[in-house]
Amino acid sequence: MSIRVSSNQMVYGYQKQLNDANTRQTKLLEQGDGSKLHRPSDNSVDYSKYLRYTVSESENSQYQNNVSSALSWMKTSDAALVNMTSIQTTFKEKTVAAANSTNNASDMAAIAKEMMAEIQELVSLGNTMQGDSYVFGGQKDLTKPFIMSTEEVDRGLAKTLDENQAAFFSGNGAVDDSGSMKQMLTLTGSDGNTYYLNTKNGKVFSQDFVENGYKDKMASESRKEVNDGDEVGTLSGWGGSTDVAKYFANTGKITADGESFSAAIGVNGTSVTLKFATVKQQIVTYHGDDKGVSMVKKNGTTEPVADTVNVTGPEIFGTDIFDDPASGNKASGAAMLNQMLTVRTKVENADHDWLSKDGQTVADAAHSTTVNTETKLGARQQLYQSVQTMLENQNEIITNDITNVSSTDVAKLAVQLMQEQTIYNMSLSLGGRILPQSLADYLR
Repeated sequence: MSIRVSSNQMVYGYQKQLNDANTRQTKLLEQGDGSKLHRPSDNSVDYSKYLRYTVSESENSQYQNNVSSALSWMKTSDAALVNMTSIQTTFKEKTVAAANSTNNASDMAAIAKEMMAEIQELVSLGNTMQGDSYVFGGQKDLTKPFIMSTEEVDRGLAKTLDENQAAFFSGNGAVDDSGSMKQMLTLTGSDGNTYYLNTKNGKVFSQDFVENGYKDKMASESRKEVNDGDEVGTLSGWGGSTDVAKYFANTGKITADGESFSAAIGVNGTSVTLKFATVKQQIVTYHGDDKGVSMVKKNGTTEPVADTVNVTGPEIFGTDIFDDPASGNKASGAAMLNQMLTVRTKVENADHDWLSKDGQTVADAAHSTTVNTETKLGARQQLYQSVQTMLENQNEIITNDITNVSSTDVAKLAVQLMQEQTIYNMSLSLGGRILPQSLADYLR
């Protein structure tokens, strides 16, 4: 009985040691794929680090994809904006040329035709696409943002103040400066004269005072801003700048109420009836929105402004008196395009006086608005390029961490395999000598 028990114990012990040696050898062979971690039990501490590093690697990969997409989007936008500003520079030059009264009707018609082609090109650039998305459409990037009407409409005529006029009339709250340009509404009087309406307070100024008279006040009275009494009258019942929305759409198209509008004021003891001045022209409508498209570039707190990769219609083409925040209308997204179409119409009508004053100011403002937007986009693009470099460096560090914690030391593995193989072979050899003898003793 004692022989039988000791033989069983010996066989069991031998089998266990042999299986253990085989298991160790098998685990070492698993590392032949380059990784020493296949399950948490291999090394719980390193496996925990490995999981953290792989999560970081996945996040880094997603941020790199975001940044790459963002840069592609912004480069496409920037290329379009560069072309836009170039066209607007040419448009400015043509406006200056058209203001020259020596141009005959044929010259003006040719300039107007060239201007229309340039505006149409601006509309086309406004519909630039990146893949299936319109880059200037805001979050409505699947909708074509800019469409020019085929028919002409009656659009309100604004008086655009130059730098000196704006400085004078912005004083004492005369002109709201919330838009891209400082403007008044043009009125025609029953006396044949032109007047300008300050939409903020309903005061009406004569054309002569707005264009020339204010200079005399500045010179003779050393004044720097408009004063009460400079106006020829005040519109009764005018409720403030938001009344613009009652009479005009955000594109400047006059409404039925605007067409029927009339108001009387006393000018030099004479009652003068005022109506809104209009110009018949095509208009551009914007069908995108003003919302930003965000592509997150790093973890942590969200930064909606810094993460925005697009620019929208209102940013590129600004606002005017018909759609600025004080007008009561929402931003049209095409204000400068419609102002440029007004310039083009004035060229076609050979209105040299208007072009020499308002026309050049409008062309300058349109160009300046787009340039400012291009500059802001360029700054964001540089930021994303810096982040791209940072993410690439982080990815290299994370990859090294993963390699250090999980990869196999090939030289060490080879030595260990040789050791385990030697032990296993020795175990087999020893077992071959011992087991048969033990079995013979047991059978006796």
